[in-house]
This record gives sequence, C-alpha cells and structure tokens, in this order.
Amino acid sequence: MTTIRQAGVDDAPAIAPLFDAYRQFYGKPSDPDLAHSFIEERLANAESVIFLAVDDAGRAIGFVQLYPSFSSVSAGRVYVLNDLFIAPEARRGSVATELMAAAAGFARGRGALRLSLSTGMSNLAAQSLYERQGWVRDQQYFHYSLAL
Repeated sequence: MTTIRQAGVDDAPAIAPLFDAYRQFYGKPSDPDLAHSFIEERLANAESVIFLAVDDAGRAIGFVQLYPSFSSVSAGRVYVLNDLFIAPEARRGSVATELMAAAAGFARGRGALRLSLSTGMSNLAAQSLYERQGWVRDQQYFHYSLAL
C-alpha cells in the first residue's frame, strides 16, 4: 500500500534522488547535490508544496511539486503543478493518480481556482494520465518563455 503525504524539509534527502531522476528525464545531467539543495530550499522557504509517495517499506517512490501563483484575469490563486515523477519500478500502478489527487485536493482546500501544468510534447504517457483525470489541453492560449 502506498502512503501519500505532504513533505517537510526533513524529507528532502528522500525526495532528492527522485527529483534528480526527474531532471534527467528532461535531459539534464545528474547532479544529486543540486537536486538536494533545490528541494531543501523550496521546502525550507515554503516556496513549494510537495506530496511524497512512500511504499510499504518506507521508500520514496514518487512526488508531485506545486508552486503557488495567481491569475490576474481570474483574480484568484492558482497552483502550477510543475513536477510529477514516479520511480520506474512503481509505475503502472496508482501512484501518479494518487499524487495528482492529493495535489488537487490541496489546491481546492486553499481555495485555488485551478491547477495548471506543462509537459513535453513527446511525453505521451503523462498526457494520457492528465486527460484521463479530466485535465484539458489549452486550445485558447499559446505559452511562451524567455531564457534569461
């Protein structure tokens, strides 16, 4: 049985290897120290909310990370679901669904208007998961970024 819980700063060492693997999935080189310091800083400064999935043996097997934001047009809080990663050996179960449900429940509980996310165009498995859970691909807006 998987346990889903909100992570605290003491969970950074357990989350960091998953976060490092997540970054590698998106083409970044492995950097365990960077992964740990980044996660620890987000949690210590309450700059993100992380839900952690732990298996029966107490091993961290997945996480989802939310960043708070606001919509000016809608005049309300939104959360950006920025990171979702499940350890390969824990995939094909319900871990991702449970983490997504925890994220949505948390955001609803904070009065958020919506969750938003972006994923790679080639990440068909994630797109399928999101659409099965009722997420709708934006057909109205283009999203841009500026590298600094």
